[in-house]
This record gives sequence, C-alpha cells and structure tokens, in this order.
Amino acid sequence: MSGSAKYSDWSQVMALIANAAEQNKHQSLLTMLMTPDEREALMARVNICHELLQGDLSQRQISQLLGVGVATITRGSNELKSHTDDEKAWLMEVLEVSAKSDQGARKE
Repeated sequence: MSGSAKYSDWSQVMALIANAAEQNKHQSLLTMLMTPDEREALMARVNICHELLQGDLSQRQISQLLGVGVATITRGSNELKSHTDDEKAWLMEVLEVSAKSDQGARKE
C-alpha cells in the first residue's frame, strides 16, 4: 500500500476520463466510479446549468421543474458566475448540440 492517493489532482481524474473516452469506455468508467445517486446529481447539475444559461426561468421555477432545492440551483449559479462569458457560451453550445443529437437518436 502506498503512502498517498494515486489520484490527488483534478487534472489526473480528467486525464483518466479522457483516456477512457479515447477507448470509448467513458460510460463504463463513470458508471463504475459513480453511484446511481451521484449520476443523478450530475444529471441534475447538467440540467441546472442548461436552464440557468437559457435564462428563461427563475431559480425557483428551475427548482420546481427539476425537483431539486433552490440551494442546489444557487450553487450551480454561483459556479457559473466564476466562469467567463466565452466559457458559458461554449457550455451552452455543447449542451444544446448534445441535447439535439440525443433527441435525434431517440427518434430513430
């Protein structure tokens, strides 16, 4: 047993996920690493960010729509505020493209 954690930096975890994605094993990796509750929380955060970036709903409305607490929405909002407009625009674009491609796959 070693004296320290093998993965002690966020960038190492990101490299692990990128490596898994290159092998088309990212879904397996994340399923093994995350509990069902953690996966649900991640999906909630993705939806929170999407709704916040769209800007059509209040935090209370997002809370009701997604079935999460207002404090959870506020934490997501605060995290988004720490990023540049360019980063937020990129995230919105990625979220929109992913949502559209997923909807197309569901119709087939």
